[in-house]
Amino acid sequence: QVRLVESGGGLVQPGGSLRLSCAASGSIFSIKTMGWYRQAPGKQRELVARITGSGSTNYADSVKGRFTISRDNAKNTVYLQMNSLKPEDTAVYYCNVVPFYNSYWGQGTQVTVSS
Repeated sequence: QVRLVESGGGLVQPGGSLRLSCAASGSIFSIKTMGWYRQAPGKQRELVARITGSGSTNYADSVKGRFTISRDNAKNTVYLQMNSLKPEDTAVYYCNVVPFYNSYWGQGTQVTVSS
């Protein structure tokens, strides 16, 4: 059974930075494409960044150049470095495989960008 636990969210001012972490259980981690998703109030959940098992990355246009996804397969952990944060980045952030499995959703971590 796969379990994903997100952490690292918080309240930050516009222009600030946060680093999110997602710890995964299960031996499938190193071979799976992992992604960070986010869901803002009243909006659908969206994929903002993905990384393959070999380290290739892809980003949504809204975060390109500001967010960086990375992974440490030895630690079964995927990260999201978020810089130059904007109020519109405010959302609950989740990690999951790509495409997602509904049974893998964790609690997420809240990111609030506000002055």
